[in-house]
Amino acid sequence: MMEHIELFFKSVFINNMVFATFLGMCSYLAVSKKVSTAVGLGAAVIFVMAITVPLNWLLDQYILRDGALVWLGPEFADINLGFLSFILFIATIATMVQLVEIIVEKFAPALYNSLGIFLPLIAVNCAILGGSLFMQSRDIASIDLALNYGASSGFGFFLAILSIAAIREKIRYSNVPAPLRGLGITFIITGLMAIGFMSFGGMLTSDGEKKEVKEETTQVDPIQENNNEEVNTAMINQVETSLIEKNN
Repeated sequence: MMEHIELFFKSVFINNMVFATFLGMCSYLAVSKKVSTAVGLGAAVIFVMAITVPLNWLLDQYILRDGALVWLGPEFADINLGFLSFILFIATIATMVQLVEIIVEKFAPALYNSLGIFLPLIAVNCAILGGSLFMQSRDIASIDLALNYGASSGFGFFLAILSIAAIREKIRYSNVPAPLRGLGITFIITGLMAIGFMSFGGMLTSDGEKKEVKEETTQVDPIQENNNEEVNTAMINQVETSLIEKNN
């Protein structure tokens, strides 16, 4: 249970797709002018990532990894299809995005029109593909952790775009200097928000980890300790010899 909680907080705050890796900035900046459109796109990203990351985890475990095809027979154990990762991941993402687009167009045509081209562009959103690639590189152990990671990363994107949309709606009535109006002040606010999210970096450090680190730093190498004792003995003998010669 703690593993799921830790993964959730890391994905939402510490390794946020927008503020930590700056992925998906195109849709983040273009669709964050209104809270309503930001909520719609954020919900779509959560849905797509929650579905595609576990599906891509299954593809990675049973098709793409080196020796993953052993379940087909011993003769397939040496086959490595890792070079197909990008193609299969993007195909899975595009399928889910197409499903989301059909649902939104059917049940929320106003939201579909407001999102415009950025809804189908989720298929090539680097944040969506980044979630699957990060899942692959971090060796997520099980499909439930992959589901947690996908939904948490999507929620992190949702939180980021909703926050900047709310700020941009309020900042319209502020006296922003003319050279910074528009994307200028948006980039500055994004940088400040990224710094704020970085402050969550130490929230998951447990007492056990601190104790282990402290023990590692205080552990002394026996060989080094013996060398230090020999040096100290030699220095003491040298001082005693010099004092005897001085007295004589």
